[in-house]
Amino acid sequence: MEIDPAPPVKRGRPRDPERQRRVLEAAAEHFQREGFAGTSMEAVAASSGVSKMTIYSYFPSKEQLFEACIAARIDAVFAFDRLPPTDLQDPARLLRHLGRSFLSLMRDPGVIGMHRALYAAAGQHPGACASFFAQGPRRLTDQLAEALRALHAAGSLSVPDAARAADQFYALFLGRDHCAALLGLPLPAARADEATVEANVAMFLRAHAPQAR
Repeated sequence: MEIDPAPPVKRGRPRDPERQRRVLEAAAEHFQREGFAGTSMEAVAASSGVSKMTIYSYFPSKEQLFEACIAARIDAVFAFDRLPPTDLQDPARLLRHLGRSFLSLMRDPGVIGMHRALYAAAGQHPGACASFFAQGPRRLTDQLAEALRALHAAGSLSVPDAARAADQFYALFLGRDHCAALLGLPLPAARADEATVEANVAMFLRAHAPQAR
């Protein structure tokens, strides 16, 4: 049996989590305010109080820095690492959690700013757009699709095409209120958002109710 060689030991100073956090926070503010094209590594370095060389040691390109900002925001809202094991007999609980988290993400001013920046950068900065898609829509739908496959296998839901169903679930939350958020128009109250979550979860559960055996 072959044994893979051990990876080479990394040299140099270890990364400082606090310094990296400051870089990500400063970068997120710049991306929101100036857009992707208008944000420079020099400006992020000045705002975060670190050298440009340090930023490049963490993130070799502006696209990778942008991708890390998106991933950090999604992790903070969805808390993937703190999700309890899916209760295979209670899909509504999981869907409510993900629906609330998704709405919270879509209402976040920083995320709205990043959406605007990306739409403005589309065509000129394909790398940034690809990074957003990978860390945003694709990551979220892949995570939900995995849970839906488990629920389907347990017989709690009927979801033969989990990837499509995951995409459809999140699409339920991207109606006129999302358009209003992108346009800077007034948003619904928290009570209205909660009603939206309940209605969308109920619709999804009806559409994917287990087949009678």
